[in-house]
Amino acid sequence: MPESSALSARAVSKRYGPVVALDGVSLDVRRGECVALIGESGSGKTTLLRCFNRLTDPDDGQVLVDGADVSAVDPVQLRRRVGYVPQEGGLLPHWRVRRNAALVPWLRGSADSDDRADRALGLVGLDAAAMGDRWPRDLSGGQRQRVAVARALAASPDIVLLDEPFGALDAITRADLQALFRRLRRELGVTTLLVTHDLAEADLLADRIAVMHHGRIEQIAPPDELHTAPATEYVRALLARARVRE
Repeated sequence: MPESSALSARAVSKRYGPVVALDGVSLDVRRGECVALIGESGSGKTTLLRCFNRLTDPDDGQVLVDGADVSAVDPVQLRRRVGYVPQEGGLLPHWRVRRNAALVPWLRGSADSDDRADRALGLVGLDAAAMGDRWPRDLSGGQRQRVAVARALAASPDIVLLDEPFGALDAITRADLQALFRRLRRELGVTTLLVTHDLAEADLLADRIAVMHHGRIEQIAPPDELHTAPATEYVRALLARARVRE
């Protein structure tokens, strides 16, 4: 693994019965970098992402986080130090906003978990005094996703995994949260692996884009290089369908 890599996959494979989800995938994400995984449904994006916090264990290959083989790391401890934003946020509905945001620092035994939650809520543009005692059901979709991002950041992780974090939102709210996350990532220097179906989102947020197809990475490149020099016919067709830079 390159010395500067925070995340690394080495020839990782995963099957679900007859379905090949990952087929010998190798990937490195450098410290402080944002890599977007893009591709059609069933291409293996989420499966690969979830290998890095052991929500999925591969059948073959090696997965490393900060140089440590995750198969030898307690999965609960791993998830407490790697931020994670699942699709549609995954907030606990019976916990108020502040308690949701404080979840990871609280699990790690931080005496200042509520303070950390309030700071994280402020980072994502939510007033903790006004919002902290509200229930998730009383929030808009955009507010819930902001709380989910705050929860992922509250313990000050070096690495954050995001699985389609803005996909269910309306266009205006999505654009606001994309801009917010772009600013936060640069301010905090956090390493990010982002799953998205949206090439425009990947162009905006990612330093490099990995195009996945049938469990393999077809090409990984900076956005400009991807658009100007697609490496395979599939990548070329994906770019043509997306019509991002016409």
